[in-house]
Amino acid sequence: MIRLNKVTKKYGPTPAVDRLSLEVQKRELLVLLGESGCGKTTTLKMINRLIEPTSGEIFIQDSPNTALEPVELRRSIGYVFQGIGLFPHMTVEENIGIIPKLVGWNEQRRTNRIDELMHLFNLLPEKFRERMPASLSGGQKQRVGVARALAIEPEIMLMDEPFGALDPLTRMKLQQEYQQIRKSLDITTVFVTHDMTEALLLGDRIAVMNAGRLLQIGTPKEILTDPADDYVDELFQMPKTQADTIEELLRS
Repeated sequence: MIRLNKVTKKYGPTPAVDRLSLEVQKRELLVLLGESGCGKTTTLKMINRLIEPTSGEIFIQDSPNTALEPVELRRSIGYVFQGIGLFPHMTVEENIGIIPKLVGWNEQRRTNRIDELMHLFNLLPEKFRERMPASLSGGQKQRVGVARALAIEPEIMLMDEPFGALDPLTRMKLQQEYQQIRKSLDITTVFVTHDMTEALLLGDRIAVMNAGRLLQIGTPKEILTDPADDYVDELFQMPKTQADTIEELLRS
């Protein structure tokens, strides 16, 4: 579905992303995991050409991502930004419907899709349709942001730490909701996070990055049981320690 072949991005002498090669299978949720500055957001932005690589190739469904004009490519891929990025002067309905409107959907089709998505994310249209972003809670804003990204029925979703600013209960609920939705709609997802626990809970596979390089890619079990090096092992010590602590508390 998505393939990166020796992709490099340089802003100076040190690469932000260094010869990155990986594949994302259809319907898979691949997590890009690493500390701040490791190149994961840059990688995400290169997939839909918000940033152009210095070298290497990116393919989507076996075609170079340069085969489409950047704007056309971006409109075909759902993107959930870190910090949500709702348009503050638009209602919930207008935010969700902005891309369908830009690509020429008629009013009835837009309305039907907006209602469908609002129900899908537990936002009753009669209650939330005319609300402004400033009147929404953090969790409601995030639901609107994901709904907007899904509005034109994309096969691919790019998600940049979409739940990072939420409280733990809201975050867990939205993680579960998105898992159900992306599986039911057969959506391929690239999900950026620096949270090891979130990566383990959501990812079909995890790609661990450091200093622009891919250190290991595998299922959560593979990475937990057979880390590629000391860095990967250390990265996952925290969720292991937390799990051990909880188990000890339950036994005491």
